[in-house]
Amino acid sequence: MIILDKPYVSTFLLETARDMGIPVLDHSTVKELTPLEGLKTVNENEFMNIAKTKSPLLLYCNSENSFQWINKNFKYTKIPSSIEIFKNKVTFRKLVKKIYPNFLFKEVSYEQLSKFDAIKIKKPFIIKPAIGFFSMGVHKLNEDNEWESIVDLIQDEMNKVKGLYPTEVMNSSKFIIEEYIEGSEYAIDAYYDSNGDPVILNILEHPFSSNGDVSDRIYFTSKKIIKKYLVEFSNVLISIGKVTGISNFPVHMEVRVDKIGNIIPIEVNPMRFSGWCTTDIAYHAYGINVYENYFCQKKPDWNQILNTDDNKLYCIVIGNIPDDINFKEIKEINYDAYLSNFSDILEFRKIDYKQYPVFAFSFISALCNSNEVDKILNLDLRQYIY
Repeated sequence: MIILDKPYVSTFLLETARDMGIPVLDHSTVKELTPLEGLKTVNENEFMNIAKTKSPLLLYCNSENSFQWINKNFKYTKIPSSIEIFKNKVTFRKLVKKIYPNFLFKEVSYEQLSKFDAIKIKKPFIIKPAIGFFSMGVHKLNEDNEWESIVDLIQDEMNKVKGLYPTEVMNSSKFIIEEYIEGSEYAIDAYYDSNGDPVILNILEHPFSSNGDVSDRIYFTSKKIIKKYLVEFSNVLISIGKVTGISNFPVHMEVRVDKIGNIIPIEVNPMRFSGWCTTDIAYHAYGINVYENYFCQKKPDWNQILNTDDNKLYCIVIGNIPDDINFKEIKEINYDAYLSNFSDILEFRKIDYKQYPVFAFSFISALCNSNEVDKILNLDLRQYIY
């Protein structure tokens, strides 16, 4: 069963839902989002009647915008409490403290930010909304004298995105301060099956342009990455599954791996895979339909997939609007010039930059030994925005 919502629904997800005959909730924005014919759309009453006959109940959301409706209508299940565990970063940190007892974090209200004494907190640290999305309001503080300017940036960013997302998705009332984890960052799309066992569908590395960068510019997957971390990241998911007790549940987990190999979760996003349907990169890279795997409770045949190496990176490139540009005032994007930076475009998706602070998602491939990723990381996107 699928609940579709803004900000974006991919054709790949729609075609999968249609071809598999998966019930899709028919609500106010579905017709706007789903021009595809043949979808099995059902009204709210029928959707809930079907849900109550399902065992196991397999539910997927492409967007966290649906959480309010889910919390209201699925009270008879564990789904709302499972969403709360992961979506609220403070709740999540408290829960996994049994696994990571030495990890430092603190909750601070938005009103307290300007008065908060950051001197008492070990540097560097990360500050971000306790309930957030898409790296909005996320900042790294290295020195005490940066605090005032970072608070100003947070306040400005929160004003810009106010009203774009429901409070269940983006809520600026509470922030979490947590210790900075030095190391490489990875994103994992997975689901917990009926037995509560995790099944990894893809692993992506999330590189940054500098030590202070916390943005989402590019993610990439490769067979080398999967081989290196499949077992280790599965073990992390197993540990989290034991303390949460979840099953039949899709997740998008972000972790950091430090220089001695310790793996520490940054966050786990519930009920979905990579946002904005960018999880579809798994099909381009490995022929894996993540939605089909989840709904059919299938596991990728990683032994077969990893049997040969194509020496390629499969990348998600995000055309974010820089923070100092008001996306609502943009007149034009030079897409042709922007796309000329990529050597092999697998799929290109335009986004309504008048509505959201992003103008495109691109799926590309690049040779592992090329400098294309570094070039993209350091690309000044202002030159394409008018």
